[in-house]
Order: sequence, then C-alpha cells, then structure tokens
Amino acid sequence: MLTTGTAKIPTAIDPIALRRAFGTFVTGVTIITTRDTDGNPRGMTANSFTSVSLDPPLLLVCVAKSASSFAAFTTADSFAVNLLHEGQVDISATFASKSPDKFQSVNHDRVHTGAPILTDSLTWFDCTIYNRVDAGDHVILIGQVQAFGTSPSAPLGFCRGRYASVKDPLPSGWLASHNMIIGYLIEASGEILLRADGSGGWALPTAKRRKAGSELPLNDGKSLKLLSDNTFLYSIFDVADCDPGYLIYRARLADGGQGRDLPEDLRFFAIDKLPYDLIPTRELRAMLRRYVRERKQERFGIYMDSGDGGRLAMIEGEARSWHQAIQD
Repeated sequence: MLTTGTAKIPTAIDPIALRRAFGTFVTGVTIITTRDTDGNPRGMTANSFTSVSLDPPLLLVCVAKSASSFAAFTTADSFAVNLLHEGQVDISATFASKSPDKFQSVNHDRVHTGAPILTDSLTWFDCTIYNRVDAGDHVILIGQVQAFGTSPSAPLGFCRGRYASVKDPLPSGWLASHNMIIGYLIEASGEILLRADGSGGWALPTAKRRKAGSELPLNDGKSLKLLSDNTFLYSIFDVADCDPGYLIYRARLADGGQGRDLPEDLRFFAIDKLPYDLIPTRELRAMLRRYVRERKQERFGIYMDSGDGGRLAMIEGEARSWHQAIQD
C-alpha cells in the first residue's frame, strides 16, 4: 500500500503473481464428487481442501464458479472428497479436464450419501452439506462427514503448479481404516439384484450399517424387506489392496421377489445370465461366480481375504438361534 501525505492509496494485486504465491503452499490433490439433478456422477480436481472441525466433523472445499460442475455442487445435498495417492496423477489430470467420461477410468461406489466414492483413493470423506458460503469467484462448501476411509499409501502432492513427491509419512503401527463398503447379495426367484454404478457397469447394492438388518434402505427413501433368518455373512475382501474393503452379506427378499418396485438403478439378473463383463472389479466377479457354484450345491461358505489367496470355510446344516445352539 502506498502512502501520500495522510492518504493511503491501495496498490492493485496482480492475480497471476498472487496465484503463484498461493501455489508455494504444498497441498494434497483431491477429486471432489457429487451427483447432478439427473443422478449422473460429476467430479473435478481440487486442492483447496481443509479440515474444519472434529465436533461436529466438518471439512471444506472450494469450487470455482467457472467450473463446469459448479451447478451440480451448488444444488446437491451431498458430496465426497477423495484424496489421491502418488500413483493417481493420471486420474487427477482426467478430472481436471472437460472429458465427458471421467468416471470410466476409476472404480467408484456409493457408501453413505450416494455421492461417488473413488474406492482406489488414498482417503475418502462422504459428506452432507453443512453450509455454503459465497466467496468471490468461488463457493466454499462446508461438509459434515458421514463416513470416511483411508489407506497406508503415500499422498500425491502439489506445489508451484506441479505434482510433488511426498515422502511416505506413515507412522509405525498405523492401521488402515476400519470402514468398509457393506454389500448385499440378494436373490429372489432365481435372480440376483445388482445396482448400476453410474458408468455403465453393475455392482452389488450397498448399505450404511455394518451389521446386517431386516431391510435394505434404498436411495429413493424406500427399502427392501429381507428375511432376517436368511441373511448371513458371505465374504470379506479388499479390492486391489486398497481401503475400503468389502463386507458382503447374502440375503433373500421377504416377499420372495413379488411386487417389485425398484429405483431405476436397481435390476434383477437371471443367475445364469449375470453381466460379468460389466462388473468393474475382479474380486466382485470372482465372488459372484463362487456364489453361483455354491448355489447349485446348496452348500455355502464364508470367504475371508488373505495374502495367500484367501480362506474359505464351508457351512453345514441349517441356521439355528444362538439359544438353541448353546442348549444342545
């Protein structure tokens, strides 16, 4: 600021120089995602991410008003922040572009709010909107964290307009997140229920709670009634050694599949015509093929992932209540 006598004349800020100055602060790289009013996944690269509060759990990101996804982020009631690891430079570049097929190159899923979660990311936060604040040429989105997951990968850094390597800061004894994606393998009348993943593929429907319940809530506010006595843990596995992992229950519909009234993103497939080529991950395909084999024998097992290919324990006989079992 220049001073002339007692008058202070403000000097103009050079926006290019200011941007360079801001860029000397080393940040991580995030992909922020949401769904537009038609339910389509939208996402963009951003490095303006900050933790805000632990109680309540809040974070913020800034979205430029010039961004093509700006309208989606300012009308949605939820969004996700996906922090990238050092091996995801190409994904950062894709989401920084105007490509119409950004989500074709990444595995993504729904966890809590329905916002797309990039399942291979370093860390993800699934948020509902807590507040929006207008700030110059950006809008600040303050999100309340509803679910999150992380992994022990090294982060992707960014400084002075370039990607930067960050020495892995993982402390000794660090454990990956305990949050997992809860999936349901639901059969009715010889068909399996699958959910569209928003990018032309199919996956299992997911739930918010780790414990199996008597119903599966759907995104439209409705729910599917399940036979609680026929809902069992079926498989636990990671995908490409990244967090979150999957916890899969097998279940049957309480009404036997009659009178189905499902959202557009859910569809039943005949058990001998499952679209394996449209299921995005090898692990999910392998799990479904195992289910088909075991169903023919009416003899099911529980699979648990391990470094040597996993463990499979077969279950014999009909299910009994805990009280019956301890009395025998």
